[in-house]
Amino acid sequence: MNPIVPQPQGNSPQPVPAPAPTAPATPKAATTVGQQSAAISHQSSVSSNQSTAPSPPPLATVLPNPLARLSLPFHGVDYAAKGYHVEATVAPNQVVFAAEQLDKEGFSLDTITGVDWMAEGQMEVVYDYFHPAKALRVVVRARIPRDKPEVATIQKVFPGANWHERETHDFFGIRFLGHPNLTPFLLPEDADYHPLRKDFAS
Repeated sequence: MNPIVPQPQGNSPQPVPAPAPTAPATPKAATTVGQQSAAISHQSSVSSNQSTAPSPPPLATVLPNPLARLSLPFHGVDYAAKGYHVEATVAPNQVVFAAEQLDKEGFSLDTITGVDWMAEGQMEVVYDYFHPAKALRVVVRARIPRDKPEVATIQKVFPGANWHERETHDFFGIRFLGHPNLTPFLLPEDADYHPLRKDFAS
């Protein structure tokens, strides 16, 4: 006699298979923090590169030549780089004429100095002028032979040139023809040397 085995009923619950194991998911919060850290690091790198990058050089400020109407070779220059607005290089026999023209334009004499171009066998006389009302600065240069450094005085146009020319004669040995008194100004009275010449030896 066969035993009676109970049969499942049509409405009885069926066994559910266990789900297959899967890899653990990365926590969303951790991923978000990692991404934020990477973004912050990238931004810091960009900011650092931007802060250390050299800034572009300033644009040159060259004014139109305000002395173009004068019959001298004036031209405008970059004031920020040079410290003056206009310059001209003239022949030695034009320094008095240049002084007269600038005097008529309302300029005053600032200073006179020299430059020793020993390798070229030349001296250079540099005249600095300024306009007190227009805030303009002008430089006039003249080259003369080093073995005969002579140029005309401008003290009849600008009386204050007297002392500047004596000082330049002291230090460079440049003679200003027509100057009434080129005796030593800052050096000892018996000085026969010119200490700003490049071949001067103390």
